[in-house]
Order: sequence, then C-alpha cells, then structure tokens
Amino acid sequence: MIRLNDLKTVLSNQKDRIVNTLSFPRDLLDEIQFVLNFALIITGIRRCGKSTLLSQVIDTSKSDWLYLNFDTPQLFQFELGDFRMLDEILLLEPTIKWLYFDEIQIVNGWEVYVRGKLDEGYFVIITGSNASLLSRELGTKLTGRHQSKELFPFSFHEFCAYTSNPPSKESLQLFLERGGLPQYLTKPDPDLMYALLNDILFRDIAVRNNIRDEKSLKNLLIYLSSNIGTLVSANKLKEIIGVKSAATVLEYLSMMEQAYLIELVPRFHYSYKKQIAHPRKVYFIDNGLQSAMSVSFSQDWGRKFENMIYWEFRRHFQEIYYFQESGYECDFVLCRNNQPQRLIQACYELNSDNWNREIKGLLQTMDFFGLKTGTIYTLHQQDLFIQDDKTIQILPYQGFI
Repeated sequence: MIRLNDLKTVLSNQKDRIVNTLSFPRDLLDEIQFVLNFALIITGIRRCGKSTLLSQVIDTSKSDWLYLNFDTPQLFQFELGDFRMLDEILLLEPTIKWLYFDEIQIVNGWEVYVRGKLDEGYFVIITGSNASLLSRELGTKLTGRHQSKELFPFSFHEFCAYTSNPPSKESLQLFLERGGLPQYLTKPDPDLMYALLNDILFRDIAVRNNIRDEKSLKNLLIYLSSNIGTLVSANKLKEIIGVKSAATVLEYLSMMEQAYLIELVPRFHYSYKKQIAHPRKVYFIDNGLQSAMSVSFSQDWGRKFENMIYWEFRRHFQEIYYFQESGYECDFVLCRNNQPQRLIQACYELNSDNWNREIKGLLQTMDFFGLKTGTIYTLHQQDLFIQDDKTIQILPYQGFI
C-alpha cells in the first residue's frame, strides 16, 4: 500500500527522466504497430534498452501519455488495490490515452487492471524482464488481447551504428569481445556486468522463486557461461553442480531462460518425443556478459562467434535447431512454421583442420532436408563451394542477411 502523493511524485520524477533519456534508435522500433484493445508486451533481459525503447515509442505517438516504472524502491509496496489511485490521477487527465508500464509484472494481479484499461479504450504498452511472469498472466486474463515483441542487446548492425564503426572484420572482433549491452558499451566496467548478473540471478530468479540453494544456481550459470555452444543435459549438469535431482536442474534452466540469460537449442527431429530426449546446445545472451561470468582464462573466439551468430538470427527466427547425424553436425537449422528455411554453419576461421567437418556437416544436412544451398559464416573469409547440385557460400559476417 502506498500514498497518493508518493505516487504522484514518482510519476513526475519518472516522466522527467524518460523525457530526457539519451536515445539510440533501435531496429525493433520499425516493427512496432499498435492495435486498439490489444496490449503491446515487450520483454527482454535487464539493461538491454526496454525503457529507452519506450521513450522512442512515446516520441512517435505524439499523444498525451502516462509512464510508470514499478521497479523502484518507492513502489516496492505497490499492490493491486493501489491502481485505484492511478485511476484517480487519470480522471484528472482525460486527454491521456497511452499508458506505458515498465516491469509491471512485479505487481500481483496486474493483468486484471490492464484488461480493464483496454476495455476503456486505452493503449497499453508493457515491458518486463521475465518472460515467465508475463506469459503466465497473459495466458489467462489477456488471452487474445495482446501482441508480444522481444528486445535483445544490440545486434551487430546496431553495435556498428552506436559505436560509429562501419561493418568490418575489426568491428566484428570488437563486437565479439564487448557484446551489445548499451550501458556496458558506454562505460566498459566489468563490475557493472557482474552487478547485473547478480541482480538477475539472485533478485529475479532466486528470491522470486524461493530458491535457497543459491550456490548451486550460481555454479550452474558459471558452467553454462563457460561452455557456450556445447551440448548439455540435466543428468550431466546435476553431477557437475552437485544437486541430487535432474528435475531441479531443469527448473533452474527454465528460470534462466525465462530471465533471458540463456537459451537451449534442441536437436532437430521430426518426432518431438525423440527431439526432447537429446541434449541441447546452450547459448548465452551476450558475449560481454558471458565474459564477466565465465571462469575461462582464455578467449575462445570460436565459441563467441557461434554464440553471436545464434543471437543475430534469433532476432528473426524463433524456431532454431541444431542438426546431428552420423557424426556430422550443422550448427543452425532456421525454420518457419516447422519448415526449414536456411542452414547455417558458424566458423570463426576455416582451416585445414575444420574444413572437412564444416563442409560435410552442411552437405549432409542439405541432403536430409532436400535443400540446395547452405551458408558458412566466418570472421573474414569469402569463398564458394559447389558439389553436384549443391552450393555452399562462405561469407564474412556483416550483419543479418
């Protein structure tokens, strides 16, 4: 429970801050469209720029608006009943029809209020850093009344624009090292990244899910961050971090995915039962954040490159698999509506040691899916490989194509 005057003070202070936010235009802004009676939900990891994106949406709306970020100490006691005070404020501002809510999932029952405002003809835009907390409510009170977008750290294209560097081998190398979190690019202090990880790990995951064994949770994240692009399974991981149950590991993994720290990519199989039986490949949300968490003493550029390629395409494809058959592998099978669209290998540098593995893995995958083309992305190499009626392009990665 909070007081009306405190709420007014928060609204005023937050409005001043968001109006004066230094804003770099995000690519996602061009994809945002509004539909009357539908809430727009924008999710993504903490500090990836969701509030900044909201400020850009506000600039484009050219209408009277109200903005409220619930993730502030003054609103930690905000309850469902406190929305009545917000309604009192709105009654005094009848021209306001656009409502922007940041981290609203902190308030239990928020979806009831949002549904009511949609029925009253308001446009409602919501951001949140936990997909699970949002999706659970969206599946009940807001079923069929919302559209969703995901915001990720900077893509390579955005990174180049933000740092005023043209796409090049040197720019890509820097992107692999520093990642795409805007705050870290502005002030490259590893302590900032470590503090962000602790916020997500302990505040967003451990506290909200009543996890007491924080040590095992952190050990799991350290292991995953040091093994990006490798196959993992719950049974193997439970032994590594020292927990008794594979089910506990699966719960931890799910929580990390919902907080946008990692994603687990399944092996492609037409049988879903067989698909889930195989280990998954783990990818970490951002290379800069991964470096802050990893215990590795060397820069594994190959893994960083593969991790970067995954997230570059993840922005455009939600159905991504790896393919593995007869000892050969293809890093990424990109699908839409369960139909393979593109086959991708990610190889930092092609050489005599890996040429046969990368080419044959891609050719075998092309045979399996009946596709005639495939692509190998590298740091700086360019070539063309043709065998029978199959063509493999070898390209330096310069941004999503």
